[in-house]
Parts: sequence; structure tokens; C-alpha cells
Amino acid sequence: MTTVTDHSERLDHAQHTEHGERGEHVPAADHAEQGGHTERAAPWDDGLIARRAGGPPGEVLERAPARVGTYDGQDDRELGQRLDALDELVGLSRTRLDAGTLAEAGRVLDEAAARRRLSTRHTVVAVAGATGSGKSTLFNALAGVALSETGLRRPTTSAPIACSWSDGAAGLLDRLGVPGRSRRRPLHRQYGETTLDGLVLVDLPDHDSAAPAHREQVDRLLGLVDAVIWVVDPEKYADAMLHERYLRPMAGHAEVMFVVLNQVDRLPGDAADQVLDDLRRLLDEDGVALGEHGEPGATVLPLSALTGEGVGELREALGQFTAERRAAARRIAADIDAAADRLRPVYGAGRQAGLSEDAREEFADRLADAVGAAAAGQAAERAWSRGANRACGTPWLRLWRWYETRRTLPVPVAAPEEPADEEATARQRVEHAVRAVGDAAATGLPAAWGQAVREAAARGAEGLPEALDELAVGIDSPVVGTGRDAVVPYGGKGRPPRPGWWPVAVLAQVSMTVLQVLGVLWLVGQCFGVVPPNLVVPLLMTLAGIVGGPCVEWSCRIAARGPARRYGQEAERRLRDAAAACGRARVLDPVAAELLRYREVREQYVRVAGLSTTGR
Repeated sequence: MTTVTDHSERLDHAQHTEHGERGEHVPAADHAEQGGHTERAAPWDDGLIARRAGGPPGEVLERAPARVGTYDGQDDRELGQRLDALDELVGLSRTRLDAGTLAEAGRVLDEAAARRRLSTRHTVVAVAGATGSGKSTLFNALAGVALSETGLRRPTTSAPIACSWSDGAAGLLDRLGVPGRSRRRPLHRQYGETTLDGLVLVDLPDHDSAAPAHREQVDRLLGLVDAVIWVVDPEKYADAMLHERYLRPMAGHAEVMFVVLNQVDRLPGDAADQVLDDLRRLLDEDGVALGEHGEPGATVLPLSALTGEGVGELREALGQFTAERRAAARRIAADIDAAADRLRPVYGAGRQAGLSEDAREEFADRLADAVGAAAAGQAAERAWSRGANRACGTPWLRLWRWYETRRTLPVPVAAPEEPADEEATARQRVEHAVRAVGDAAATGLPAAWGQAVREAAARGAEGLPEALDELAVGIDSPVVGTGRDAVVPYGGKGRPPRPGWWPVAVLAQVSMTVLQVLGVLWLVGQCFGVVPPNLVVPLLMTLAGIVGGPCVEWSCRIAARGPARRYGQEAERRLRDAAAACGRARVLDPVAAELLRYREVREQYVRVAGLSTTGR
């Protein structure tokens, strides 16, 4: 039966709708938000299509300004820190990761910034459900008046319809893309009813609608609202599409989620409790935490939107949820958690990032092997030994060597070039060393960062073999050490240094030679009668020179082994250090820089994901 009051309400609603569609009404709340001050205006004067109902006598309704900016409190400061860390993380990773990997994190940042700029007094709650679940009926029951169309035609809801319980929600609805003609006001609450001030309820199209555009609207709006009421019925509460496409991926958003089992009036006896228990079991399998016994999580309620059974409990839960004004922050925090979970394979290292000393030493050994440091040291040792033998050898032996050199003049030939296969082998050794150190540095890193480290090593390897070849022939080698231990590494400028005993050995060799010469001359003089006969002394002098010369030479060879070995070792060390310095500048430093960048982004990721483990 239609009463006169119902008829007048419909007429009043139609008049407001006509004004809203013609655009003759200016949303005063928007002016208040933009101007930054509060002014008194007519009730419900915020650009929404209003359904007014007379309040108590003398009640004056004022428009409260929407609070714009960040949230308050310690938890909100932590939320801001996490958003800053996520922003820094995305900025540091753009040159290393593809845009698709960072797309979700960028979307979270954009949507969080957009939401934090709007009213924090309001809580936007979507009513979502499958076809025939009764979500529009529940929407009307909460509003206290038929605002959303219901019926047997499917799909019934083709566009979102919003109902705001207080002023200042125009910016939020603009963000959702709800047109002015789809914005409504609830029936004014009766005395004793739970207040829902700040609630903005949005009735969504069916998530399983046959129209693709409806499903796209649902997916878009679910990413923008602060909370969602999932309406399920006894027939479709276990629908795979609902659980696999929505509930399971949104398990981390349990704190901003209501799951209501509608149409319990159709279930006989204790069947409602059985279905409700099974629904809780399915939610638990989906990973959705249930808000029971004071624990944070989703609220699960049975109700009948048609008869009103359980609607009061849902209204009370929504009233408490809205009064806390924490839904937007919780939703953003859950979005950050979800983005961090998606990025975990990208930033989660299997070990401490870095290049071990063993890997550095192995790289230096490989480069030294490629440049021939050991062979160069051995050659330097042999060269020093030859120089000592020439300097401390007997004059007759040096004269014989000079004679042999003059008798067999060498044919001048071009210096032999390094065989191509040896050059190729040396280049392969360098490339293998670079690959090995790149693999060692990338071990345990996520794939993207490991590839970036290997590429940094490969870029440094360009031109490294040529640089090592230049080192082998052009390294500066100043004198190392002092006194008798002073040596010049192989390949250095000038002649090799001589130890302190070298002049003594040369003097001894000269003395032996002089004794030989004097002894021989004395004997020759006796033969010609120039000197008195005395065979013992000249023979002893001659024999001493003949035996002493080789003894001095042999002693010098023994004494030269130590300096020659040190000379060769120093030549090898110098060439090895030069090769290691070249490899460090060209390969290790770029690799270390890449690892440092990864550690920086890893620290930011820990701030993003680690804070999610603290209580909100």
C-alpha cells in the first residue's frame, strides 16, 4: 500500500534528480574544499542528489569541511614512511627493472596520493556480489530507502550508485567516476539507530555479469574504495570465480573486508549455521583472516536483506568501522603489503649481497695468469742471474763468450710476433675471469639484479685484454727496497740493481785474474832468465788464480740465487698488482657500484615490507 508520505518522498526525489541532471545545482561542498574555509549552507548542499527527511524540531544541519592532507597518529606516520620508501624504491629501480614489474607499485603510489589528498572524514565502502546475491537489496536496506533498482532482470545494476551519509564526499565520488545522477542520500536515521556519519556506500554492478563493461567497472572500483562488503548467497558462496579472482588475491585486505551471507531466511533450521561455517572454512583456505575474538580480520555476518534479519548488526559494525576513520589508511597499507609481496622475487636475495675476498683474489689470479705474471717473474729471475754470472764470471770465460759471439754473428731477424693462438688464449682467459667474477657477484641475487651485475662486468671487460697487454710491456717499475735487497722489477727502466756484495765479488775475481797473470809472467821471466829461478811461488800464484776464479764465480752463483729470486718475485708482484688494479678499475668497481645500488634498494624494500609485519 502506497502512503501519501511515500508519494511525497518520490516527488521530492524526482525534483532533486531533475535539478541534478540539468546541472543547475552548484556543489557548495566543493567550493568549501577549494576555498579552504567552512560556510553555512542548506542541508545536504554538496552536489549530491538528495533525499531529505525532516529531522527533530530545531535541528540545524551544517556542512562540515572535508579534511584534506595526510592522516594523523603514529600509525599514519609509519604509513607515510612506507610510502616514501616505496617511492624511493621505484625511483632507484626504474633503470634496472622493466616498467611492467614496477607498474603495480606505481599504481599504489598514485592511488595512495590521490586518496590522501581527499577527505579523511569519509569511508568509501563498496557493496559487491554476484548476480542474484541481493547486494542491491542490502544496499537499499542500509540506506533505508529504495535507491538501487532491484528485480528479476539480470543484470539489474548496470552502473555504480553511491549513497553518502554526510557532506564533503563529492571529491571522493569524482575519483570513483560516479556521475551526479547516480549519487543519493539515505533516509534520515530514526532515533536510537546507529549513526553512519562519514559512510559513502557504493553499489557495484555484478562481478560475474555477462556484460564485460560491468566486470571492468567492478575491477576498477575495487581498486579505489576504502573497504568492500562481499554479499554472497547460499547458492554461490563457494563460487570458484569469487574466490579465485577476488577473495584469494585480496586476502591481505581482510581488515577492510566484510563478508555477509545473505538470504539466510531461505535456509531451514540450522542450515544457516552450517553454510556460515563452510563459508568461514573457504575464507580460511583463501588466506582471509577472520576478525574473531578481537583479532583483526574480515567481518563475517549472516543476514537477510529482505526481512531485515542481521541488517542491524551489519549497520552497527559499519558504524564502528566508519567512526574509526582508519579504513583508508588500512586499505593503503594493505595495497603496500600486496605490492611488496609481488616485488619479493625481485628484491629478495638468497644471501648477503657482495663480492667475497676469495672471489676478488681468484679474479686477480686469473688476470695475472692471463697477463703472464708468473712467466714474467721467471724471466726476470733468469735475467738477473745471467747478469750476475757475467759480472762475476772469469775474464777468460767472458772472453770466450765474446769470441763465440763474434765468430757466429747473428742474422738480424724481426722480433717474433706473439702467435695468434696464444693471443686468443690470453683473451679467452680474461673473458673467463670476467664471467667468473660476474657470476660470483650475482650468485644469490634476484634474476634482474644478477643480470645487471653481469652486464656491468661485461661492459668493463671491453678493452681489458688490450690494457693488460700494455701493462706487460710498459709498466713503470721504480726501485723497490734499499741496500743489498734493492731490486727493480722486470720490465722496469734502467739496469737491474746490484747487491752490496757484488763489487766485492768483482774485486775478488779481478784479484784471481791478476794472480794468474802475475804467476804466468813470473814463470815466463824465469824461462828467459829475467828473474831468478823460483818455481814454487809463481806456480802457487797461478794455481790460486786458476782455482780461485771459478770458486768466486761458483760462490757468486750461489749468492745470487736469493736476490734473483726476490727480483723475479717482485717483478711478478708488480705486474700482478698492475693487472689487478686494471681489473678493479674496469670490472670490480662497476660491479661493486651495482651491488651498492642493489643494497640501497634492498634497504628501501625492507622498509616497505618490514614495516608490514608491525601491528597497524
